Amino acid sequence: MSEQQIKITLAQLNPTVGDVTGNAAKARAARERAKADGADLVVLSELFIAGYPPEDLVLKPAFQSACRGAIEELARETADGGPAMLIGTPWVEDGKLYNACALLDEGRIAALRFKANLPNYGVFDEKRLFARGPASGPVSVRGVRVGVPICEDIWLEESEEYENIVETLAESGAEILIVPNGSPYARDKTDLRLSIVVARVTESGLPLIYLNEVGGQDELIFDGASFALNADLSVAAQLPAFEEHVTTLSWQKTADGWRCNGPAAPLVEGDKADYAACVLGLRDYVRKNGFPGVLLGVSGGIDSALCAAIAVDALGADKVRGVMLPFRYTAQVSLDDAARLAKAIGIRYEVLPIADAVNGFEAILAPVFKGLERDITEENLQARARGTLLMAISNKTGAMVVTTGNKSEMSVGYATLYGDMNGGFNPIKDIYKTEVFRLSSLRNSWKPDGALGPSGEVIPVNIITRPPTAELRENQTDQDSLPPYDMLDAILERLVEREEPLADIVAAGFDRDVVMRIDRLLNIAEYKRRQAAPGVKVTQKNFGRDRRYPITNRFRDPGKALPAPDEKLVTRTSRASAEAFEG
Repeated sequence: MSEQQIKITLAQLNPTVGDVTGNAAKARAARERAKADGADLVVLSELFIAGYPPEDLVLKPAFQSACRGAIEELARETADGGPAMLIGTPWVEDGKLYNACALLDEGRIAALRFKANLPNYGVFDEKRLFARGPASGPVSVRGVRVGVPICEDIWLEESEEYENIVETLAESGAEILIVPNGSPYARDKTDLRLSIVVARVTESGLPLIYLNEVGGQDELIFDGASFALNADLSVAAQLPAFEEHVTTLSWQKTADGWRCNGPAAPLVEGDKADYAACVLGLRDYVRKNGFPGVLLGVSGGIDSALCAAIAVDALGADKVRGVMLPFRYTAQVSLDDAARLAKAIGIRYEVLPIADAVNGFEAILAPVFKGLERDITEENLQARARGTLLMAISNKTGAMVVTTGNKSEMSVGYATLYGDMNGGFNPIKDIYKTEVFRLSSLRNSWKPDGALGPSGEVIPVNIITRPPTAELRENQTDQDSLPPYDMLDAILERLVEREEPLADIVAAGFDRDVVMRIDRLLNIAEYKRRQAAPGVKVTQKNFGRDRRYPITNRFRDPGKALPAPDEKLVTRTSRASAEAFEG
């Protein structure tokens, strides 16, 4: 670098949790790219060498040692005179485990910075894993003082307990802020990140580089979308979302500080971003866990059709197998639509009638069920016969079963344990039914960059327009058991994402009896959700990592307006304070 320029390479990459050797190789390749670009520094994301989030794996001493060994080896390699490296890693010091960033340069670990503000909400529980780091000053990179707040260190709005690390860095002479992140995707998250960064740049008067990882890790999807802002809040660079990308930014020193005019990639947003997240999540779950491919039950309905399209976009048609499992209630139109879907997306497709299996189960159970009326039990036998056959094919071939239930169904328990809930991963688990319809129509007119499926209409229009049905009895439709999906989803969004009291939902114009019924179904289906396959998170609150309710739970919201607390019953000295224990 010259005194007036520094080149910084942003490596927006897809690490794999636990693959220390593979992650180090990715870091090494990024540094070679940076060297070729004449860069002074290459930056990688939060806990990159471990993969993020490592969860309790990071507590394992052997894993901590492997991560440190990889960092030490990368440090030795910087003795070649090439660019420095800023990389996230777990770090043990004085018996404490930290979420750290290591600056590697000139053959050594030149500096370490520890995350101070540890998130403990939503999908995060870092307080149980890491010690809180101190507020430290900037590090020196080729003469430039660089502040390194780590992810949550800039999210001051999330907690009054957070220390203002950016203020500390600005006061101690930082010239540029580089923020390594492991920030998972959620709908509208891009705007939230930008507002946080704008606040920190405004407060500090410093340019800021926001580097995020990309890729899927179990339920979480990291969308990348890294960016940089100049001190005047103009966009210095914008990297694409949902793909690996390495780019080198040239920063020039001006009278007003460091400034960059880099590339600005367009971002997918809204439903397109949700679809891209589902594709990336399924692709990485299959790839990182070593499955040779996937299979799924193709019913002629919209949920399995959308999942099939996602699977082909994620993996390619040669790695997707569709199986139609008809019974006597399966309409001919379902058979026709399923065949048209399979042809449109180019997958292997088979029809395996389940009559022999269902009739066999009923014959075995006939003595036990003698004198009892036929009911939902016999309907569930159909779903469980299908689930058993799909799992048998999975066992024989090694292909993973894709589960196809949407968030509306999972919310109210409209699914069969050990039947249609069978499978290893669900790409639409966090997608409400109304969005399933929207995404299906969207996919027929657009496909994301990097998708491996065909362009054009891939989901037959009849599947989208036909009333949804489980086809477990004659002339059945979903609306026999559930309210219209636009109403159901609106109520569920208020119950699940917003945790609104029932009285408030009724006051918003929804029928009281319907609201009470949906709330009851939501509560009693918790035991099913606890046994469901993991799936892509796209909303602000998904089932699993975000929303963790007890299975055994007798509380029910009575649907009445919440009474105001009686403050007269609480004396000043009875409040939680040291004064209550004096005198």
